[in-house]
Amino acid sequence: MAFTARMKDLMRKYGKVALGVHVSVSVASVSGMYVAINNNVDVDAIFRKIGISAPGTAAADAALPAPAPAPRAGDGALPNPAPPVVVGQGAPRNRTGELAASSGGALALAILCNKALFPVRVPITIALTPPIARLLARWKLVKSLKQT
Repeated sequence: MAFTARMKDLMRKYGKVALGVHVSVSVASVSGMYVAINNNVDVDAIFRKIGISAPGTAAADAALPAPAPAPRAGDGALPNPAPPVVVGQGAPRNRTGELAASSGGALALAILCNKALFPVRVPITIALTPPIARLLARWKLVKSLKQT
């Protein structure tokens, strides 16, 4: 059964409990991503390592400033300008830090990463909902489970 069909079945069977579990997993995911991005963890490299395409990879390339055009000979430029100095050429770039600084902050990037992790969050929700629903029913915080 596909994840969306299983999620719909979960919502029909467990209702508010399934929604609460899914929102809780999402909030934990956004919080974890926000802390990681704020602490300058290269989330893009981690996503590439586990095989998930990082959100905004093309946007990160577009957000970087374009190099200035080279001056023409008739513009009064020096005849042999010095080559540009590239700082940190050997070290890998932290694309996450660059994107967080250029696109409005770590929270926006954490929400984008959360969207990319949807295929990971759905199975977690599917696995956690039944035991949490049983626990809440045992504590009499929710009514007994709906039968399908």
